[in-house]
Amino acid sequence: MLPLRFARHWQIASAILLLAILTAAVLPAIWFLPDRLKLISLFGGVDKWAHALAFAFLTVWFAGLYPRKAYWRIAIGMTAYGVLIELCQGLISHRTAELPDLGADVIGIAAGLSLALLGAGSWCLWFENWYTARGGDRG
Repeated sequence: MLPLRFARHWQIASAILLLAILTAAVLPAIWFLPDRLKLISLFGGVDKWAHALAFAFLTVWFAGLYPRKAYWRIAIGMTAYGVLIELCQGLISHRTAELPDLGADVIGIAAGLSLALLGAGSWCLWFENWYTARGGDRG
């Protein structure tokens, strides 16, 4: 992990984030978009976009917490997390496990790593510096 001032807070936030995404992945989709589900289903691939965006976000999140030399570990961890989500979805009746979902996850991971390598990877240090400069750590 990077030398972060609030490392424990970031770890807790990361665990909550992973748990929230796993929870959203196993809950019935109708819970999130009951009125708009039919309209959204007219646009094919919305589910794949959601997978790709979620995994791009997660990858950038973790790239902000770890140095560049750990990015390959982030990629492996995120891929394993995608497999876990698909396995969980395969175990419940209202969701399905799909290989294209895992493909969308991998595309999101690649996009997230690209953003991290282009400069977004140290977002957490920037945020902590900004926060402490504003007097956010007074006590």
